[in-house]
Amino acid sequence: MMASCWVQITSGRGPEECCRAAFLLLQALSDEAAQKNITVDCLELIEGDHPKTVRSALLSLHGKGCDEFMRSWQGTIQWIAQSPFRPRHKRKNWFVGVQQVVPPEEKELSNKDFRFESMRASGPGGQHVNKVNSAIRVTHLPTGLTAMAQEERSQHMNKKLALTRLHVRIQEEQDVRAKQSQQEQWGMHNELERGNPVRVFQGERFLEKKGSRS
Repeated sequence: MMASCWVQITSGRGPEECCRAAFLLLQALSDEAAQKNITVDCLELIEGDHPKTVRSALLSLHGKGCDEFMRSWQGTIQWIAQSPFRPRHKRKNWFVGVQQVVPPEEKELSNKDFRFESMRASGPGGQHVNKVNSAIRVTHLPTGLTAMAQEERSQHMNKKLALTRLHVRIQEEQDVRAKQSQQEQWGMHNELERGNPVRVFQGERFLEKKGSRS
């Protein structure tokens, strides 16, 4: 069976320069994956305020060796470059994160607190959007929060993806209700360990610094 995994690229709560780094990182990761015959599908993309910037991206990777490939990327990525938006800015080190998103356990898919609805996939996606009832919308009955997924090729995977998204939204809602500081929210988005990058890239061409891999 072909291996697959979900991956999130995030600029954290960083400035627009980090969003630029995330955009360049998305390109570099996708290019390296292609060299290893690993398919990368973008499930969700949140763009930054400037062209060619990304706040976060949720990816689906498919192919032999995809877990090993992810281990070489997972963690904090450092980009050393002059700010493309603030030429006089002194800071030259920008950090983004790459994390594998773990789908919910199978037993959670039938939890009585969730209602699942299937529907026909629609919208952009071309050959990757099924013409059958593969799209899934899940509702968390206690809160009324909902999430939907139609990007994956099977209803089962869309069910997992929708539930994963909903779990993130529930956690965000709980954080707001607990009145935690904004910096403590978004879970994965704030786990960037700036002092311990797994890879380091330099310049607008996003070239990897030799010997930078941890």
